[in-house]
Amino acid sequence: MKLWIYNQLVNRQPGISRRYHLIHDNTTGLKKYASWLYLLWLNFAYYILGMHFLGKSYDNSIYEEKKLNIHKSESLSNSIYVKSLLEKSGVKYDRVFTDYREILLKYDVISFDVFDTLIFRPFDKPADIFDILALDFGIMDFKNIRKAAEYKARTVCKEKNGHMEVSLLDIWKLIEKETGINASLGAKKEEELEYQFCYGNPFMKKLYNDLKKEKKTIIAVTDMYLSRKVIESILQKNGFYFDNIFVSNEYKKSKASIDLFYEVKKIYGKKSIIHIGDSEKSDLINAKDAGIFSLLYPKTNTVSNKYRPFDMSCITGSAYRGIVAGHIYNALKIYSPFYEYGFIYGGLFVTGYCNFIHENIKNNSIDTLLFLSRDGDVLKKAYEYLYTDEIKKNDIKIYYTYWSRKAAVKLMAMHDKNDYFKRFLYHKSNQKITIKEILNSMEIKPLYDLTDDFRNSEIYLDSYLTDKNINRVKEILEAHFDKIIEIYEPQNRAAKTYFKALLKDSKKACAVDIGWSGSGALSLSYLVEKVWNLNCQVTGIVAAGNSINNSEPDISEPFFQSKKLVSYMFSQGENRDLFKKHDPSKDYNVYWELLLSSPTPSFDGFYPYKYDKEKKIYLENLDIILGFSNLTENPKISEKIQKGILDFVRIYKRHFENHPFMFDIKGRDAYAPMMIACSNNEKYLKNLLTKVIFYKNIT
Repeated sequence: MKLWIYNQLVNRQPGISRRYHLIHDNTTGLKKYASWLYLLWLNFAYYILGMHFLGKSYDNSIYEEKKLNIHKSESLSNSIYVKSLLEKSGVKYDRVFTDYREILLKYDVISFDVFDTLIFRPFDKPADIFDILALDFGIMDFKNIRKAAEYKARTVCKEKNGHMEVSLLDIWKLIEKETGINASLGAKKEEELEYQFCYGNPFMKKLYNDLKKEKKTIIAVTDMYLSRKVIESILQKNGFYFDNIFVSNEYKKSKASIDLFYEVKKIYGKKSIIHIGDSEKSDLINAKDAGIFSLLYPKTNTVSNKYRPFDMSCITGSAYRGIVAGHIYNALKIYSPFYEYGFIYGGLFVTGYCNFIHENIKNNSIDTLLFLSRDGDVLKKAYEYLYTDEIKKNDIKIYYTYWSRKAAVKLMAMHDKNDYFKRFLYHKSNQKITIKEILNSMEIKPLYDLTDDFRNSEIYLDSYLTDKNINRVKEILEAHFDKIIEIYEPQNRAAKTYFKALLKDSKKACAVDIGWSGSGALSLSYLVEKVWNLNCQVTGIVAAGNSINNSEPDISEPFFQSKKLVSYMFSQGENRDLFKKHDPSKDYNVYWELLLSSPTPSFDGFYPYKYDKEKKIYLENLDIILGFSNLTENPKISEKIQKGILDFVRIYKRHFENHPFMFDIKGRDAYAPMMIACSNNEKYLKNLLTKVIFYKNIT
């Protein structure tokens, strides 16, 4: 009977179940009775009042929706928010840092909270570090065991001693009873992990340094189960040296109960004191109630998480959110929207994609990596940073490789005439592009000096290519296709020279690109293996394949099926929700390509030495020319995006290089931040694109 009632009240609706367990679990006494009343109210509201939203668990929503700030960068919005919290002090300067500094300098003693103020962890929540700790002991659900042990230890301490301040060893003695893990060993492992992961808040480090120069007395006051010795070692590792440290479990008093602030007053009561921390109750209100002026420093994760995805695997998601919050929301710097676009929406993707590439080359004995221009620019930089030692150890040859759709289509003209006309003609029809512009982009200008066919067909070079004249244009070009191939032959020889030099010592190479059909890698593979006969096998890796919303979703499937191509984030066989969600008609391809954009110009192709090309690089050792478009799209924007991405990569490696499994970032997780950017009808991304210049694409 009890089970039936429980199932009826709790388990019928996932939203009710989730809300109930959030309140009920680990409660005792009056709180437990209150949770039962809450359960009855939830059922009444859902079934009687019709509040059906209570039955939905937002954790289970397929695609999260967030309203991002489209007019300001997140760091700027955060700076404005933090300044608004300081207005009560009556001190106003141009920067948040100056506000805090000028206020603190008025006092003799400056007191800092430690965790989430001076010291950050690269996780969303402090308890998420227990997921990493679980690996040392091989126990499933260890995080919840550890959290429950702390709750029980504090409850028992309260009943026995009248306070809740316990040590880490007190907690681990209960874990030992529950699991059999030696308490001293477990506590030591946890301390080591905290020491390893904890890092200094850059904002507070700069503030601390300025205060030290002014010879101020600086103390730390913290509610924590870690010992003073461990906390002091964490602080000193990060450059913080204090005149005094007040730790709750040492004094058996806490900030939360005000009593720990009275201990501060006993020692420094004759001097003016100010305290700064992240808890509104413990650090702001209680400090003031104890007669200590206080400032609130907003918890970075709380402010940042309004805009972050939670539809991610728990460990990767926690690391991602923690890193973004600690970097973007510490209030030290205001970043540009494009820097944040790279850091927030591209950083995790590039980190995960590089690991995917690395695992692929290890598992398939790849000896050469070709990062195709221009998408490969930032990928190569990130990859070399992440895997410097392994690249040297395994003698992996890595090249930023000049390649483009235009170059590939010209070189493949004789072998794939269908794709040649599709990309140069049919993809450009009805886009207000003149026939002369099309012929120029094809680089077959000699043709309209040799034939009267266009004039005889009443097709004028200055007229637009449309669905009405496109078939006739194709017929004319097909009639002279031998001449077209002849025009491209010098480019073909130059390209062969380039790749022969690049692949001279290679047996298995891999071409890396953004996507989508994988035509860049596949065309290069065909030319290397079957046209130029360079005795090297070439496979391809793409960030994502075509989606179901593409006009040709199946075009590359034989190559994905055979593993000639592999995809990181999605294809028809993997992450099919992304395969269905990703929509090129809504510019999703453009948003991803913008992330991997490069400040370098578009590559046009390979040419013999004397070819007339305005923008070029002459490779003297090969006696060929690399030709480029005269126009470079958004170089300053690309530089900012790349810096954001590479800063994320560096920070991620700094925190997790001793935990290689943290780099196994699944493709679905890598896409999750962009899913948030695409929410609310893509308003954030559309606004971003208004600042970006796009030139007509020739292929």
